[in-house]
Amino acid sequence: MLMDGTQVKSRQRVANHGEVYTNRREVEAMLNLVRRETERIDSRFLEPACGHGNFLTAILERKLDVIEKKYGRNQDEFERYGALAVGSIYGIDLLQDNVIEARERLLGIFTVRYSRLFNAAVKYRLIESAGFILERNIVTGDALKWIMADGRPIVFSEWSLVTGNLIKRRDFIFEHLAANIPLDGLFSDLGEEAHVQAPIKEFPPIDLLELGTSG
Repeated sequence: MLMDGTQVKSRQRVANHGEVYTNRREVEAMLNLVRRETERIDSRFLEPACGHGNFLTAILERKLDVIEKKYGRNQDEFERYGALAVGSIYGIDLLQDNVIEARERLLGIFTVRYSRLFNAAVKYRLIESAGFILERNIVTGDALKWIMADGRPIVFSEWSLVTGNLIKRRDFIFEHLAANIPLDGLFSDLGEEAHVQAPIKEFPPIDLLELGTSG
């Protein structure tokens, strides 16, 4: 993992992929331009060239700050909205090592915050579920061609809370979504005129603690 402030992994990667990471100071300055959205728990963010997650981790930290302030003494509510925050963040990158690192950093941020607040009461199955969500949301692929590294279409999952600890998943082909992505979110309500494609698959609501073992 790169040290904070390091902008390149190697000259070869810069030459081959134009890979230069954004410093934390610039990340925060840019996110401040849309501060209200970064602090809205259910607002969705997609980074089509996410690198190892500098923007995505900063967004998750802001969302968790809001959740902790509201639900830091209510474990059930923190778990529900924490999972929703994790599920609101999407990323694509050409390089698999970046994707793996971005997932690890995001899961680490969630795990540290959750563990600090609830200590011995932490439910490790929830952490597994957060990891499962990140495997679906942060993918190796080409955002310009809409495809995964193996040539399949990029598919993203929409995660929404139902009742109690239930969460619902719907899968969409990214290319179909991209033509209608509004400024306020990846899966926002666009109205009938937008003609958004139907999900390619819908899953029945499932308990948050079972999501990580759902396959």
